[in-house]
Amino acid sequence: MNQVVTVKGDQPYDVTIGRALLGEVPVALGGAKRVLVINPKALTESGDALVEFLKESGFEAYQAIVDDGESAKKIEVAAFCWRIMGQADFTRSDAVIGFGGGAVTDLAGFVAATWLRGVPVIQIPTTLLAMVDASVGGKTGINTDEGKNLVGAFHAPKAVIADLDTLATLPRNELITGFAEVVKCGFIADERILEIIEADVAKATDPLSDEFAELIFRAVSVKARVVGEDFKENGLREILNYGHTLGHAIELAENFTWRHGAAISVGMMFVAELARMHGRLSDAAVERHRKILTSLGLPTTYRADRWQKLVTGMQRDKKNRGSTARFVVLDDIAKPTIMTAPTTESLFSAFQEICE
Repeated sequence: MNQVVTVKGDQPYDVTIGRALLGEVPVALGGAKRVLVINPKALTESGDALVEFLKESGFEAYQAIVDDGESAKKIEVAAFCWRIMGQADFTRSDAVIGFGGGAVTDLAGFVAATWLRGVPVIQIPTTLLAMVDASVGGKTGINTDEGKNLVGAFHAPKAVIADLDTLATLPRNELITGFAEVVKCGFIADERILEIIEADVAKATDPLSDEFAELIFRAVSVKARVVGEDFKENGLREILNYGHTLGHAIELAENFTWRHGAAISVGMMFVAELARMHGRLSDAAVERHRKILTSLGLPTTYRADRWQKLVTGMQRDKKNRGSTARFVVLDDIAKPTIMTAPTTESLFSAFQEICE
């Protein structure tokens, strides 16, 4: 049975979670005449099928096949999409569909946000990471040589269609790395997420199980509540960046060869140690981080020789204010807060606790 999570705010929209949801796409597109489907090479066959379905449904459908992963999030790729839209005379009532993982939904949202200063975008995430994080909330962006998502815009989707059937054939490693964002929602807001994973990790990670569907619904609900209250990250929304300051720095240091979820997993372990060092988080809560992440097969350590690269990456974090570093930490499970200006010494000490 389908479940719907409504993201409230100035531009409310629904996230539909269920199975066999292809029929929802024409409804979500509304009055659009032209549609650009952006999908990665890995989904060429599925993207072709979606384009044909849209044509049969009466739309003028176009397709932009882009690189897989973070390499799609480049200004040159965005320009390629804009060129297709320009040659097809896309208007403000026409639409873009992001069909793929988090990199594609980020790119599609950015393309939609910038074409004619904003056209509708429908997000159809096909990875766990994209379903619970990238496709929900209206953050769009591309990468530069200096960092991840430094260029972007806030642009709420018209709808998000999360079809769980697309996850059934997802490689196990891809599925598990997506769980980092699910676990994050448990740590910052919904302890029941952690309890479901702790009770039976096999059922929790089975895309066909009721437990899996509940975890997706709960994680999306956490993000929907937060972004509905703080769309442009002026306060509350920052808690969604738990583990992301170091995580994004790891991705940059590794030239984006690390999967996002793996990097965020290490990042969460890092800020847990940082919070413990400052007397905010108990030993038991830190150990709970380690046990849950390890049970999922996610990494909790990182190589010791990259510290200076990580410092440079963290200095470019979007949460910083001027030269003041800011980290999302926990005072307890589901009690997030901001730690401002921790010393370099304390950051290094926390890092030592997660070194391989």
